[in-house]
Amino acid sequence: MTNAAFARIQANLYARSVRFVAPLEDKVRSLLLGWIVVVTLACLTRTMFPVVPGGGTASWLLLVVPHGLIMASPFLAYWAANAAFPRGVDFAQPEIRLALVGKWRKLDALSARDHRAFGPTGLMASLLLGMLLNVPVRTAEFMAAVPAMTSTAPLWGQMIYLGMAADLIVMNFLYTLCFFMALRRMPYFPRVLLLAWGIDVVFQLLIAHYISGAPHLPAAVGEAIQPLLTSNIKKVFISAAIWLPYLLLSERVNVTYRWRQPA
Repeated sequence: MTNAAFARIQANLYARSVRFVAPLEDKVRSLLLGWIVVVTLACLTRTMFPVVPGGGTASWLLLVVPHGLIMASPFLAYWAANAAFPRGVDFAQPEIRLALVGKWRKLDALSARDHRAFGPTGLMASLLLGMLLNVPVRTAEFMAAVPAMTSTAPLWGQMIYLGMAADLIVMNFLYTLCFFMALRRMPYFPRVLLLAWGIDVVFQLLIAHYISGAPHLPAAVGEAIQPLLTSNIKKVFISAAIWLPYLLLSERVNVTYRWRQPA
């Protein structure tokens, strides 16, 4: 492949990334509306037809509260993003640098904004897409693998349901928050994404320990849950292995989020 052909492909991919990223802020409300319609239908179906029928306030709360929080978690992240780092605002750089790999020259805010590598486009668009898709994919996995439980279900079933629901709520919130931090060029984005990966792994280990202590847990159920937790950990390590070097060394990431360019 000639250099000219490679340059054309690169330019085409970059143009596509710009077309993907540019309208995202304006499409956020439509995306959230689509989310609430789909997830509400799924949650209603699950709460109307739980595995073990139950009655009374306790059963109703056990069904409605986790599903309501699952539905609300991206909205809560959107609200937190608007409150903490509103759209169109440039944010001060952290006083202490944690990314010390490489040799860099500091840029001021205007120089960074004028730099050719400024903005969450190019390969960064793939990371944005990955964080965005992680929320519905993870939610679909939960809906398919973890049945809704009432207070009349076995205690081990309630523990699995609540543990996995808590994991989904927290991680959907964090990954959605990371998405908005990246989209709005928040300097703390790389750190918070690293923190989210760490919390994700710790959550899977805590849930495994929590579920293993469930009374009278059937061996077959434990064996069925383990692959889901292991898969979540593997996905985190794969994501970190792919994206951590990029977050440390990419010129675009350093210009956009750290206001510095290669020395």
